[in-house]
Amino acid sequence: MAKKPTWVIEKERGRRAAASETLWLFGLHAVRDALSNPNREVLRLVVSKNAGDKLADAIAARGITPEIADPRKFPVPLDPGSVHQGAALEVKPLDWGDWRALARGTGERAVVVMLDRVSDPHNVGAILRSAEVFGATAVIAPARHSAPETGALAKTASGALERMPYARIGNLGDAMEALKADGFWMIGLAEEGAQSIDEVAAIHREGNVALVMGAEGPGLRERTRELCDVLAKIPFARDFGSLNVSNAAAVALYALTRG
Repeated sequence: MAKKPTWVIEKERGRRAAASETLWLFGLHAVRDALSNPNREVLRLVVSKNAGDKLADAIAARGITPEIADPRKFPVPLDPGSVHQGAALEVKPLDWGDWRALARGTGERAVVVMLDRVSDPHNVGAILRSAEVFGATAVIAPARHSAPETGALAKTASGALERMPYARIGNLGDAMEALKADGFWMIGLAEEGAQSIDEVAAIHREGNVALVMGAEGPGLRERTRELCDVLAKIPFARDFGSLNVSNAAAVALYALTRG
């Protein structure tokens, strides 16, 4: 077999690199919200005729010309089983800018969610949705070993990915130390916490707080745990009980932001 010319190899590398810097969002809700986000760079829109009709207002407002496709032979590189509802949008990842400024927010009080290696995109998507509902300023996670922006994450977030800052940083422990220097109180969620999340929330009704959550199974890593100012738990009504990380985040955020 003849060896490929250098220019061909470089062109293929460039194409692969460019492809890795984009993602496909799918589903009517996720696509509509991305089209409506002026900060989202959109590249290609593929819709069925029916989905195109449902998204007509968002498509017109964005000024993009969609490709019409047969929903049974959808020409988009989605994972098998993805429920695309006849709509898929190729986009660039969002650039949220200065993560510390995002965490501080612009209001009187900031509540940040920090995720320690939560890698399931469905869990992260649900956490983004809860963070938006309960008024958090940002969700922060390490760039490695955490869920990146994906179509599955965006679909679970139900539009929150376009509005709730999801900042992926180099080192979670270093980020915790930086926020502590900015005056944030670190609240780690762990089953062995000495106080309930309600008790901790009652003490910290004012001031900036960070809710720190670990992945299901491993929980908080050693350094993450040590950097927390307090460990809180969600009490259960029976001897055995547990919530997945996204449900636990919703409960804790409600406790920290109510009243």
